[in-house]
Amino acid sequence: METLNKKGQTNGLLTGLIFGVVALVIAIIIGFVIVSTLNDSGITSLSQNGGRTVTVTSENIITHGSPVYLNQTGYTLAYYNTAIRDTFTIVNVTNYSSGGILLSGNYTLTTGVLKNATATTFNNVSVTYTFRELNDVADRMIGNLTGGVDNVSGKIPTILLIGAIILILGILALLVGVWQRMRMGGSV
Repeated sequence: METLNKKGQTNGLLTGLIFGVVALVIAIIIGFVIVSTLNDSGITSLSQNGGRTVTVTSENIITHGSPVYLNQTGYTLAYYNTAIRDTFTIVNVTNYSSGGILLSGNYTLTTGVLKNATATTFNNVSVTYTFRELNDVADRMIGNLTGGVDNVSGKIPTILLIGAIILILGILALLVGVWQRMRMGGSV
């Protein structure tokens, strides 16, 4: 059996470069699918300290843009979002027009909705409350993955340029070798 002369073959670098880029693209697509699935799950975490406590001071017509009312229908607090916030506690409710503080027995807070316990309606109140903000794990994972993809995609042109330079240098070395053999009268 005759063995093939494999001198001067450069398709190993080119094939490796192409398979490397294709594998990177496939890995990124799989990563996006996984993170998208996790984002849809709404996973949150209380982190090391049980999340951070946020105080909203005086949510009222000036800070909210529309009147904050206290009646039996209810007013949904502006920062209420069950996906990333937990444990809402009213600090105080003030009649914004008169400046008088409403006693806690006059209102209730259920699932982010502030309602008046009596039939009286206060059309313009100021509410100060606290809540615990959870760490949205899925959003952070998406941010990290997006940042990582940006970093990697920014380096792909450099990797391809280095591969092209190595390929050109390999071809030049092959041509120089062939040229020297031809000068000596050897066969190719």
